[in-house]
Amino acid sequence: MEEEQREASAAAAEQAANEAETANAAAEELAQEEQAPGTDPRIAELEKQLEEANNRYLRAQADFDNFRRRTLKEKEELAQYASLKLIGQLLPVVDNFGRALQTGGEQGDLQSYSKGIEMIHRQLWQVLEAEGLKQMEPVGQPFDPEVHQAIMQVESDEHEEGVVVEVVQPGYWLKEKVIRPAMVKVSG
Repeated sequence: MEEEQREASAAAAEQAANEAETANAAAEELAQEEQAPGTDPRIAELEKQLEEANNRYLRAQADFDNFRRRTLKEKEELAQYASLKLIGQLLPVVDNFGRALQTGGEQGDLQSYSKGIEMIHRQLWQVLEAEGLKQMEPVGQPFDPEVHQAIMQVESDEHEEGVVVEVVQPGYWLKEKVIRPAMVKVSG
């Protein structure tokens, strides 16, 4: 929609400039034909049209400049606050970690504390998955240098050569983009 507005503003400015040029050329032509400029009503009419066309051109140019400034400001605000939604979704997870840390020292029940931390971890993953984060599962897959980073080559009877046998550090996708390749051991 912004692109359509920009094109419409640019087209209006161009049309106004063309009208101004046409009116100016016609006024000059008539002025050359007449020996006493300013006495012919046609010249006065053409000068009036020229002034109106110039005014329309200047207004269209100003509208276009305002539109450009407004869209630039909107883009800057969007970039500045792009993570606002994600941060809002992560705040309850941070709150839960804070509560877990407060109660961890008070209670002697390590099992319930561990279960609480697992629940918070699961809550964090739900938020991240809702935003499009996905953990890679490369074990058993052929090695792909676009998504895997080989740190070691190992002998394996279970897997054929060039297959990922172990993950040292998980890799992640954000929607369709690799944001961190998986560090893996590859069968040799």
